[in-house]
Amino acid sequence: MLPCHGGFRYARGMPLIEDQIDARYSIQAYGPDSVTINEREYSGSLVLSADRLIEDWPVRGLEDIDDDTLACVFEQQPDVVLLGTGATQRFAPMELQRRFVEKQLGLEVMDNGALCRTFNILVAEGRRVVAMILQ
Repeated sequence: MLPCHGGFRYARGMPLIEDQIDARYSIQAYGPDSVTINEREYSGSLVLSADRLIEDWPVRGLEDIDDDTLACVFEQQPDVVLLGTGATQRFAPMELQRRFVEKQLGLEVMDNGALCRTFNILVAEGRRVVAMILQ
């Protein structure tokens, strides 16, 4: 597991600054097939915001994302949505991108490691961010 910005920032193995995240949920670590949120490891796909965790999200791949699976994301009225596509970044299909354009909502697609780091930074800044993490 690699540490995320939920505890200490590391530069060359040394703790630099302890982040203060006043959120109900934050990511402490991630690995190739899991993320650790509030000291509990999750290996399935999930939706996460600063105050909500949906751990039974029925999505296993980009092709599974549809209007039904996005409802729990859009109802949170985020400023931005992060999509983690696993160990490597895969691009979102045009149909998925179109759904976000129609909602006038930003969608940032990245690998899960980048998502974990970005999520904690945005939460610490007080941004309304929702993360969709595919595992």
